[in-house]
Amino acid sequence: MEPVAVGLIGAGPWAEMAHAPMLARGPHTRLAGVWARRPESAARLGAPVFERVEELFDACEAVAFCVPPAVQAELGVRAARAGKALLLEKPLADSLEGARRLAGVVAETGVPTQMVLTLRYAAGTRDFLTRCAEIDPFGGHAANVSGSLMGDHPFATPWRLERGALLDVGPHVIDLLGAALGPITGVRAHGDPLTWVGLLLEHEGGAVSEASLCQAGVGELPPPSFAVYGRKGTAVLPHDDDDPLAVIAEEFARTVRQGGGHPLDAAHGLRLQEIIAEAESQVRTP
Repeated sequence: MEPVAVGLIGAGPWAEMAHAPMLARGPHTRLAGVWARRPESAARLGAPVFERVEELFDACEAVAFCVPPAVQAELGVRAARAGKALLLEKPLADSLEGARRLAGVVAETGVPTQMVLTLRYAAGTRDFLTRCAEIDPFGGHAANVSGSLMGDHPFATPWRLERGALLDVGPHVIDLLGAALGPITGVRAHGDPLTWVGLLLEHEGGAVSEASLCQAGVGELPPPSFAVYGRKGTAVLPHDDDDPLAVIAEEFARTVRQGGGHPLDAAHGLRLQEIIAEAESQVRTP
């Protein structure tokens, strides 16, 4: 399979740590170039730097995003209309309106899309979901507690500091609970996304789950946890060192080259955004 030429939009810490090396290492993708609002940051990523985003589009067949959600929503529309496949970060946008617009343009243009929901590409997670399907699940819980909004943490970026855990880690947690217990049909939320927010999720088929999200922790904190309980047993997500990035790149390349879509596409990202928007409407947000 010919490597997919991918242009990268964004040059922040996560782009430097994950996206750029993932796309550059191959063999399924190659990093065709970078565009960022700060060219000096883009120059560190070891690929051609483009002054105009349209020039990046001309140099690639697909575009990966590592920018704030509002920027992804805006430039994702432009990339889709330029006919480029999209490798999208979570959340899809900063607002439900933006997510609907981006997903609508994707549907209109028919470009391939895939969401970087990193948990879903890890081997341990896939084994966990296989186990969930075997135990006839009726409930589960998840907790994601960190200090990533505190001090000089590299991910304490303006949009995260404004919107908190619900918009940042919420997509990961909601997505995985939905995959484990069935599509989510309802959500109830309480708390404050900037400190602690709790979710009660209702799933198709009658299962229920609970999630606790926090990015304002201090001191020694536990790793994220997921557990699902069923009539035939229990499934617990292991804590391992799976690196999902190679799998993300390979699956994206196959989505681009072979067609047929990907289950974690922009339409899936929109469904997650709808759940988050409903939860945000029930708790204190700016």
